[in-house]
Amino acid sequence: MDHQAVEHLVKTHFLAEVYAVATLRSFSAIHPLYKLLFPHFRYTLHINTGGRRNLFGPEGALSKSSLGYEGLTELMRRALSETTYSSLCLPENIIARGLESVPNFYYRDDGLNLWNIVNSFVKAVVGYYYPSDSEVRKDTELQEWICEIFTHGFLGNTASEFPASFDTVEEVIKFITMLIFTVTGQHAAVNNGQFDYYSWGPNESLLLIKPPPTTKGQSSMKTILETLPDVGDTVSFAAMVWLLSAKYTDEVLMGEYPDERFQEPAAKQMMKKFQAELSDLSEAISTRNLQLEIPYTYLNPTEIENSVAI
Repeated sequence: MDHQAVEHLVKTHFLAEVYAVATLRSFSAIHPLYKLLFPHFRYTLHINTGGRRNLFGPEGALSKSSLGYEGLTELMRRALSETTYSSLCLPENIIARGLESVPNFYYRDDGLNLWNIVNSFVKAVVGYYYPSDSEVRKDTELQEWICEIFTHGFLGNTASEFPASFDTVEEVIKFITMLIFTVTGQHAAVNNGQFDYYSWGPNESLLLIKPPPTTKGQSSMKTILETLPDVGDTVSFAAMVWLLSAKYTDEVLMGEYPDERFQEPAAKQMMKKFQAELSDLSEAISTRNLQLEIPYTYLNPTEIENSVAI
């Protein structure tokens, strides 16, 4: 349940909603950061509204889990109170968990490459529109945006180390890199493989009828079958993760911007470079995966949507 309720719902879907609402409330449609961010919120409010009713709500599939609706709510509340800014920044997250040298860790390898590509793109765009730190400090829309995220998204929790204001261009670059990575790569990493892992009930069941054993050697096939959910609940969970892992016909992949919002040639050129670097990463991942018995595809840009849309 930590994966589904915390890593998936709280840290991608619900944070994406915070960023989306703050963007719609704080920025005018002609603000360059609105133009940069708006494509990364496509369908997010819609999918979250439906998810609250059909998946997470009192009658939703997730509320049939072992934790139940109240347990899920409490788990998510605690998770948000303990979420830190650095934990959402992949390079810092990897170091904090001591995972720098773990072999064959493709989430780390592909994720860091993707983070660096996003960071390069954001640095170019933000640097173009904010040539100095003073431009950041005097942008009232930008300051209102980050204040709203800190106040309403993270409830003014200073222990989270989320910024309540911006003083430098570098701070803006880092935050927007984290935001775009969260709603694209990070969501893909925790969403796209759900059916691969959850569809085999015993692998990662959301519901246990009996408590798990506390000592080794006490389990048997009989006790395992008595602990796992019945066919109806198993099918319900499998159908849920099939839906969450599915693709649809009008998806927009990471780096695609069908609606041209920027008019400046420099910004358009930055987008082209971003798209070229994503294409190069995709090719490198595809080549590597040819050598793997079980390919790791979730952070291939051709498998990543531009927003939290499902």
